[in-house]
Amino acid sequence: MFSITMVVAVVVVFGVLVLVHELGHFITAKLTGMRVDEFAIGFGPKLCSFKRGETVYSIRSIPLGGFNKIAGMEQDDKEAGDRAYWAKPVWQRMIVIVAGGAMNIFLAYVLIFGILVTSGIQTPVTQAELGSVVAQKPAAQAGLKTGDVIVAINGEKVATWEDFAEKVKNSDGQVLQMDYLRNGEEHSASVIPEYDKTAKQAMVGVMAATRHTPISFPDAVVMAGKQVVYITYAMIAAIGGMVMGTVHADLAGPIGVATIIGQAAELGVQSVLNIMILLSINLGIINLLPVPALDGGHFFTLVVEALRGKPLSSDLMRKSQFVGLALLLMLMFFATAQDFTRLFG
Repeated sequence: MFSITMVVAVVVVFGVLVLVHELGHFITAKLTGMRVDEFAIGFGPKLCSFKRGETVYSIRSIPLGGFNKIAGMEQDDKEAGDRAYWAKPVWQRMIVIVAGGAMNIFLAYVLIFGILVTSGIQTPVTQAELGSVVAQKPAAQAGLKTGDVIVAINGEKVATWEDFAEKVKNSDGQVLQMDYLRNGEEHSASVIPEYDKTAKQAMVGVMAATRHTPISFPDAVVMAGKQVVYITYAMIAAIGGMVMGTVHADLAGPIGVATIIGQAAELGVQSVLNIMILLSINLGIINLLPVPALDGGHFFTLVVEALRGKPLSSDLMRKSQFVGLALLLMLMFFATAQDFTRLFG
């Protein structure tokens, strides 16, 4: 069941990711001289708005992202004149289309950089020391606290966190007698792990303790870039594997993603930021795939236009958008079905 904290985390994460994406389109549209009629935070009915120059800035009632209305997005729209989207050179339109996904990847870079500068690198300790203990989960209910060091489970020695995790993951519903040290004193607690459908293993609601290593500003600049490149490469490889059938298509729809964000919220702000980093890069990559109805599909049509010297017909564009939207809805249905299977299966 979602708590208020979890709901707020979901709204903030989804909202920021979509808003940053749309901000990328907005900034580049302005810089290339396109007319932007409205930039909105949120969706639905307007709560308030003001006009500055030619653009209306509004706040709307559903706080999940935003949108911007660029004049002349349709070829048949002639009202915006030479400031219409379609009136601009192909290379400028390419920049505007790619900017949304690029901003999502840049957001991930900024978040990683910020975490490195402020928190440094958190490396797990060797022993099975508890870092975060999630409220209302088995470990917390048994009285375990942050800083406790697990030394044995059911009489078997636990030397490392890996030992601890290995003994817990296949123990769904079993009573585990955990011996632990707290401030040098020995204690014991009975813990019954619960099966987590998202992680697909038994868990007790704890994370490993970590040690802090500070990172300098220049090192953070380089390290953040390397991490973004690594994560991006890994995600592209995974998507390629799913398309080729070499990787199991274990997808998460809106419900699954919201559940993951909610679980991260229980562990603290940095856990939410880590999830936001992964989701932001994922959104950037997915949105740039050459699929009609996505920015990547739009970019592909611009490449075709540049090669043939004239744009595709409005009718063909509309048909391709319809096909792309149908494919996305089918994928969304499949992902949501998997969400329900994980939750209730």
